[in-house]
Amino acid sequence: MSITQQYLLDTYRAQRLGTPTPPAPGAHDWQVVRELRDHRRFRAVLAGRPAHGRIRQALGRWLHRRPRPSC
Repeated sequence: MSITQQYLLDTYRAQRLGTPTPPAPGAHDWQVVRELRDHRRFRAVLAGRPAHGRIRQALGRWLHRRPRPSC
């Protein structure tokens, strides 16, 4: 059963029982991503590491490498 089919079945059940309908699939995905990011930052602070900028710094080093002299 797909996610959409399960959602439709749950919606139908909720309507029949008079309970609130469940949220649509994917409705809270961005909230979960933000909470995961916040949790990772919190764990980094507890471990004594910088809380942000690690990926940006790594990409900056990779993108701004000096070209090797050709032989």
